[in-house]
This record gives sequence, structure tokens and C-alpha cells, in this order.
Amino acid sequence: MTPRDLVRLLPIFLGTAIVPLDSSVNVAFPAIVVAFGLEVAAIQWIPICYVLTYGSLMLAVGRIGDIFGHARVFRIGLAWSAVALALCALAPTYGALLGARVLQGIGAALAIGCGPALAANLFPEGMRVKALAAYATGFAAAQASGPLLGGVLVQAMDWQGVYWFRVPLALAALWLARGLPAAPVAKAREPFDAAGAVLLTTTVATALLAVNRAPAPVALLLAVIAVGSLAGFLWRSGRAARPIIDLGLFRRPGFAALNLANAMVNFAAFAVMLVGPFYLVRVAGLSALALGVMLAASHGGAVLGASLGGWAVPRFGARDVVLTGAALTAAGLLGVATWGATTPLPILMGTLAVQGIGTGLFTLAYTDAVTATMRREDRGVAGSLTTLTRTLGVVAAASLLTLLLGVREAAFVAGGAAPTAAFLAAYREVFLVAAALALLVLLVLRLRPRA
Repeated sequence: MTPRDLVRLLPIFLGTAIVPLDSSVNVAFPAIVVAFGLEVAAIQWIPICYVLTYGSLMLAVGRIGDIFGHARVFRIGLAWSAVALALCALAPTYGALLGARVLQGIGAALAIGCGPALAANLFPEGMRVKALAAYATGFAAAQASGPLLGGVLVQAMDWQGVYWFRVPLALAALWLARGLPAAPVAKAREPFDAAGAVLLTTTVATALLAVNRAPAPVALLLAVIAVGSLAGFLWRSGRAARPIIDLGLFRRPGFAALNLANAMVNFAAFAVMLVGPFYLVRVAGLSALALGVMLAASHGGAVLGASLGGWAVPRFGARDVVLTGAALTAAGLLGVATWGATTPLPILMGTLAVQGIGTGLFTLAYTDAVTATMRREDRGVAGSLTTLTRTLGVVAAASLLTLLLGVREAAFVAGGAAPTAAFLAAYREVFLVAAALALLVLLVLRLRPRA
């Protein structure tokens, strides 16, 4: 893309960056645990409250953007996010912080629910892959910057800094977004299926909470609500004039498997951001700044992977790039599983970079495949679907991998292992599970027809 094309994308880059820059919060996990006197397991609610909220709203927001204009919804999201981020930084208690994270999740859904559609629709259809590659590269670059910025900000401003620095970013993007083109005037505005949106939001939220609460009895109740809401959503979608998403898409060869694969890859990859910081602090003994630099290797790899994907997809096809990305993700995670008490820092960074490159390749190819499958008029829903499936993987990982780490570490301690040895043993098991899941993606996609 030309420099002029990138300038046109600047408001979208800057505005959506406030969401992937949330990777800076991972660096603040240890500081938040200390500040509020928490058990380590309680930190899972920081990502869950946020991503569960925006994940459950994504498809509905994408549809709203398709109907009322992506730029309008995007600007509302930026204004909302600026307020929510300030409330996070000002939270006096852990409960207040979690409440502000829910509000932040609403703003994130409004902002990134329309981001891919805005990027793709700014250019002719022949430039779609390049536009999405530029968008994905910018998104990954923000994720890569997050841990590094988080390390600097936590040292300078404590944990509140990872929220404060995004407030002026959101406001600057809001000002720049005035120049985004308005949606074309339609002859007749398509209806919004509000009932379907409520049922879908309830389905996603209760399903993810059920996973998080298992095996507690409340998980069964949540699962029942999720199944009932899903049945209601399917019934409603079959009768609505314009449902939130055309369910017929999932009957196309390979489409359902591709979306399942995205959830699985993101489940596996999130182990790095969720469990990695505790290894790097407790075992490697890194400072907050060094921790940020180390985690940036994974996101830096994703930047490179997304950029390579923009070159590779037109030449080799989305399917082959998706498979290559999943394989590299698994290889990187297997490397992370071998970390020990004396592993050299270059090896730590190298394995994280391989995982990041794989995830970046996978994400770009997957996003292009989903966007190409859906109507141009449904670009908001297409972009939201890619984020929703990612969110399903991330929230499930935040719940299940945290549980696995805690249970296995306690078991090793009970068996007589020293605290550090017990943590390392449990840590390795977590990453072996993550790598196995990424490898399973290859089987899932190989057994399905081409999308």
C-alpha cells in the first residue's frame, strides 16, 4: 500500500489500537494482585470481564454497523472507551475495576466491531487482502507495543498507567475519525433483529461463564441458560427478515471448521499472555520492563506474520497459509513448554517469536477467508465474527488454563515438590496442552472440505 493509503487508514489504526494495547494489562497482573491483595487465580477476571463483554456483543455490533454506518458506531465506541479507561484507572477496589472492565468491553466492541469493515471498504475490492493485511499488521503492532509500554508504565505509574495512557489515544482517534466517509445512503434501511441480538448475547455470555465456573453447580444452570438461549436464537434467526448472521454460511464446506480452528488457535496462543508473565517474573526474575520486552517478542512475531500473510495469501491461498500458521503456532508453544529455570533469554524470545509469527499468519488468512465468504454489505458482521471466535478461545483459555495451572501446581506441591519445581512442572503441562490443541487444528482443517 502507498503512504497515502496508510494515512487514510490512520484513524482506524489509532482507534482500534486501544483494544490490542490491552496487552499492556498482562504486564500489570502481578502488580494488580499485590495492590488488591488477591490470589493469583482471581486475576483471571481481569481478562474475562473485558473480553467476555465485547465478545458477546460483537456480532450484534457488527450488524448495527452494517445498518447504521460503521464510522458512526466506531466514533461512539471511541468516546465510550475514553470514559471507561479513565474509570478503570480510578477504580478504588477490585470490584470497581472489574465493573469498569465491563464498560471497557462495551467500548471495545463498538470500536473493533467495525474496524475490519472500515478498512476493507475504504478501498476497491481488489485491494481487500492488502487492506486487511495492513489492518492486521497495525493491530498486531499495537499488541506488540502493549507489553513494552506496560513495563514502562507499571514502573513509572503503577498498574493504573496501563489504562491512563489510552485515554488520549481514544480522544485523538475520535477527532481524526471525523474524516471517515459516511455510509452510503440506502434506499431502504435493513431491519435490526433486536430479539436475535439479545438471545445471541445471552448465549455467548452464559456459555463462557459456564466454562469459567465449572465444576461449580452454578455452571450447570449457566449451561442450561446458554442452550436455551441458543435454541431461541436459532429459531429466531430462521424467521427474521434479516438475522444477525446468516446461519446458512455455516453449512458451506469448511466454514464452520475454519471458525472453530480460530477459536482453538487463540485458546492455545493466549497461554503465552496468561501464564507466561508468571514464569518470567517468578522463575526468570525479570523486572516489569524486561517482562514487557520479552512478551513483545510474541506480538512482534505476529506483526511479521500478518505482513507475510498479506504477501502469501494471494500467492498460495488462504487455506495453505492457515495451516502453516497453525503449525508454527504449535511449534512455538512446544518450545515455550521446554523453558526451565536456566533457559537463556534469546531462546525465550525466539520461541515466543515463532509462536507469534504463526498466529499472525493464521489470523490474516482466516480473516480474509471469512470476509471473502460473506456479502460486502455484511462486512461488519464478518469482522465481528472473526473477533468473536477469537474471544471464545481467549475466555476459555483464561478460565481453563488458569484452573489447570492451579490444580496441577497444588498437586505437585502435595507430592513433595519444591514451590519453584511445582510451578515449572505445572507450567510445562499447560503449554503442552496448548501446543497439542494448535496441532489438532491441522487435523480439523485437513478433515474438512475447502472453504
